[in-house]
Amino acid sequence: MPANQQTALLYGGAAAVRLLLFTAFPSLPNLLAGRVEVSTPVTSFKRLQEGLFLYTHNVSPYDGGVYHQAPLLLPLFSLLPNPSSHPFATNVVFTLVDLLSAYVLSQIAESGQSTVTRLFKSSRKDLRWSSLAVAAGFLFNPFTITTCIARSTSALTNLFILAAIAKACQGASLTFLLSLSFASYLTMHPLLLFPPLLILLYDALAQRSKSAPSPLAFTAFHILGLAVVIGALLSASAALTGSWDFLAATYGVRLLLPDLTPNVGLWWYFFTEMFDAFREFFLGVFWLHVASYMPGLTIRLRKQPLFVAATLTGIFAIFTPYPSIADAALYLSLVPLFRHLFPLMRYTFLALATILYATFLGPAFYHLWIYAGSGNANFFYAITLVWSLGLSIIVGDSLYAALRDELDVERPELRGKEVKRI
Repeated sequence: MPANQQTALLYGGAAAVRLLLFTAFPSLPNLLAGRVEVSTPVTSFKRLQEGLFLYTHNVSPYDGGVYHQAPLLLPLFSLLPNPSSHPFATNVVFTLVDLLSAYVLSQIAESGQSTVTRLFKSSRKDLRWSSLAVAAGFLFNPFTITTCIARSTSALTNLFILAAIAKACQGASLTFLLSLSFASYLTMHPLLLFPPLLILLYDALAQRSKSAPSPLAFTAFHILGLAVVIGALLSASAALTGSWDFLAATYGVRLLLPDLTPNVGLWWYFFTEMFDAFREFFLGVFWLHVASYMPGLTIRLRKQPLFVAATLTGIFAIFTPYPSIADAALYLSLVPLFRHLFPLMRYTFLALATILYATFLGPAFYHLWIYAGSGNANFFYAITLVWSLGLSIIVGDSLYAALRDELDVERPELRGKEVKRI
C-alpha cells in the first residue's frame, strides 16, 4: 500500500474511533471528565464550562474559585456551540487536536534528531521505527484516546509541546518560540523545556548552515523572544479579564497548591497531611525538586537534547503538582522515538507490568475509597505511588540506556561488556 494511503488510513481510522466513541456513548465524555485520573482542577473540561458560563454572562470567570485555566481559552471555546446540547463541534475540535499532535510527532520522528545530532551519532542509528508507526502509537494509545474523550485541555498543552519540539528539530525559531510560549502560558512547567530545546534548535540551525551562529547572541535573542511572546499573552489575558487577578487564580494555584483534589501525582496526599507551619517550605522543596532535573540532564546529555526534552516530559508526568494520564501519554508517545535504546534497557517488562497494574487497579481503589467506603485515602495514594514507580523505571532505565549508548560510541572496545560506575 502506498505511503499516502497508509497515512490517510491511519489518521482516518484514529478520527473514526474517537468520533464513534463520542457518538455511540454520549455519556462517556462526562463520565471520564469526572475521573481524577483524567481531569485535574487545572485541566478539567467541566471547570472550563463553568468558566465559560461566567464569561458569557459578563462575570469574571475566576470569581467562583472553580476555574483555574488560562483566560484566552474562554473566547476560543465560546465560539463553539454549547457542548451540553450540541457537543459535535467540540468533539471534532479535540479530535483534530489529537490528529495535529500525531502529525507534529511524525515530523519529530522524520527529523532523525533522536539518533543523529550535530555532536552525536548513535552506533544503532539504523534501529528505528517509521514516523507512521510512531504516530500510530500516539493515536491509538488508550491514555491519549481517554484524554481526548474527556476533552481535557491537557490535549492542547501536549500539542504545543510537541509542536515546539518539532520546530526546534527543524530549526524554525519563530514557530518554536510561539509554540513553547503557548505551552508555557497554558501550564507553566513547559518553560523548563526551554534550555534543551534551545540547544536542539541551535544544533539544527548549525547543521543547516555552514557557520554556526554566536551562542551568546543566539541565546539572548531567543530568551528575549520568549519573554516578549509570553508577555504579550499575559497582557492580552489581562485586557480580556480587566485585571491581573487571573495570575493568582491560574499560576498561583499551580505554585501554591490550594486545591488538594486527588490525582495521580504525589503532591496532594503529602500536603493534605502537612502542618500549615511547614507548607511553604515543602512547596519550595517540591518545586525545586522538579526544576533540579533540568540543569543536570541538559549539561550531562548536551549531545542529545531531544532525549533530554523527552525525559523531562516523563519527569513532569511524575513530579508536577497536578499530573494526569495525559502527561504520561505525552511521555510514552516520545519514548518510541528512541527505538535504538530499547536493546539496552533492562527493566522494560517490569515497567510495563507496573503501569498496567496501576492502570487497572487505580479506578478500583478510588471506588473503594470514595463510593464503597471500605477503604481510605491510603488505598488510592498507594496505587498512585505504583503508577509513579512504573514511569520512574522507564525514565531511569532509558537514561541508563542513553548513557550506555554514548559509552559504546566513545569506547567501542567496551561494547557488549558489563560496565560498573564506581
